[in-house]
Amino acid sequence: MSGDNLLGLPETLLPEDTAVMEALAERSPATAADLGELVKQFPTSSLLWALLSEELWAVGAVLPSYAYARVGYHRGLDALRKGGWRGQGPVPWSHEPNRGVLLSLYTLRRAAEAFGEVDEVKRLGDFLQMSDPRAIDAIEATIRPVTDQPVTEAIIIRGQD
Repeated sequence: MSGDNLLGLPETLLPEDTAVMEALAERSPATAADLGELVKQFPTSSLLWALLSEELWAVGAVLPSYAYARVGYHRGLDALRKGGWRGQGPVPWSHEPNRGVLLSLYTLRRAAEAFGEVDEVKRLGDFLQMSDPRAIDAIEATIRPVTDQPVTEAIIIRGQD
């Protein structure tokens, strides 16, 4: 039992989703449009919903980012329950298949904070902390900073004069 898991609850280790990872690798780096197509193919993947949320957040689209993060959160809860999780216990970031769930929690918490949802931010922060106290730092070390582009900048195709 580690110092972070004082109750001795078993870790939840989700199975690898090879098809999703292969599809992402084929589209690397995946754009928001790519991710939109992928969530249609793999709608239960919390990772894809979280990545789509992240792409939209990066261009300042807070409302769609929130909506996609919320879907990823619910898909993540479904996956955790299917994986034997009973509402508590570690969900380690170090186990790569868990990252979609944890990233969904993070992106939803961040968007909820942008809307001023204080209680939701606290609840999601506690959930992340309970899942893996190192997850937030690990996520923040890997995400892109928000750009200064307006939301429409991401979808306009610019021609040359």
